[in-house]
Amino acid sequence: MVKFIDHCCDGIRQLRPYEAGKPISQIEREFGLTDVIKLASNENPLGPSPKALAAMRAELDGIALYPDGNAFALKQALAAKHGVGTDRITVGSGSDHLLELVARAFLGPGRSAVISRYAFAIYAIVTQGASAELKVAAANPPAHPTQPYGHDLEAILALIDATTRVVFIANPNNPTGTWLGRAALERFIARVPPTVLVLVDEAYVEYVEQPEYPDCSRWLDRFPNLVVTRTFSKAYGLAGVRVGYALASAEVTDLINRVRLAFNPNALGQAGAVAALDDAAHLRATLELNRAGMAQLAAGFDRLGLPRIPSVCNFHTVDVGRPGREVFDALLRQGVIVRPVDNYGLATHLRISVGRPEHNDRLLAALGKVLGKALGRDAGAGG
Repeated sequence: MVKFIDHCCDGIRQLRPYEAGKPISQIEREFGLTDVIKLASNENPLGPSPKALAAMRAELDGIALYPDGNAFALKQALAAKHGVGTDRITVGSGSDHLLELVARAFLGPGRSAVISRYAFAIYAIVTQGASAELKVAAANPPAHPTQPYGHDLEAILALIDATTRVVFIANPNNPTGTWLGRAALERFIARVPPTVLVLVDEAYVEYVEQPEYPDCSRWLDRFPNLVVTRTFSKAYGLAGVRVGYALASAEVTDLINRVRLAFNPNALGQAGAVAALDDAAHLRATLELNRAGMAQLAAGFDRLGLPRIPSVCNFHTVDVGRPGREVFDALLRQGVIVRPVDNYGLATHLRISVGRPEHNDRLLAALGKVLGKALGRDAGAGG
């Protein structure tokens, strides 16, 4: 007898579900701990803007009502920020929701998407979920002089064929923290056939301080096949309410919106995102804390003798020299949550988010203890 699950499409059956960072509550239950810190999911250690919190609290009185299905206020704020019409904006429940919408609109059986090795795992999930073929280009080698493990744009171009409808580019990339410069990415998009969408995922754009890093939202008029996605989950500290958006041509935006269900983001997320955009001081404080925390962690990893992939984000991906999941498990027992990345093929690496200075200190001490390495007298000093 054939079971109904046997009729599920092959792409879904072959999917590996996304592995999210473990929540603090789970580790407290499992290990009987009460002082757990989480440096696993690249969240903002400062939390949301006070303005965003106030706006969300004010929205609670109307929570029995559906949110604005067109997200008018949020789209107006985003249009002002980017200098585009609202007909070029799609909003959703986090930027990964926008990735799914693009896959639903443009992929399907007989079509393909191209990604780089080590690219964000959701690209593979939404492609396979749409029953499309996934093509994975080789990444830069670990010995690359400037961007080890980063996207190899020539390798990506070589995989584009007549079936390709979407190329996913993370800039900067998660989980490696690597990035592409303006000239290289601009040349790449110009060489992609106009029948292929290039989706540039800029989830970590606010953190990047490299002068050659491009803001691809400024290229929309030049490249009608360009889609840029962003999120409020990282630098804006709104991961818990899930707000993201996509910028594209009006024609592409119209198609994406046809597969978008109504009433997302939710009312709290819409209100919080609008207010967050109006709080430049909180964003500056976030970036200052991140700059200091990245340096603090880098100094500690250097003293522990742990190589790391050069990152422009709010995390380091560090080679611990042994199976990363074993070190991850040992750190859990000390109340420190980080992220193993063996599912990306980085078996001896951990991805570690920036926290507050005292959390960074605690992570470095715990990591040194697990690895049996001495930190040195200056390591882990918060600043």
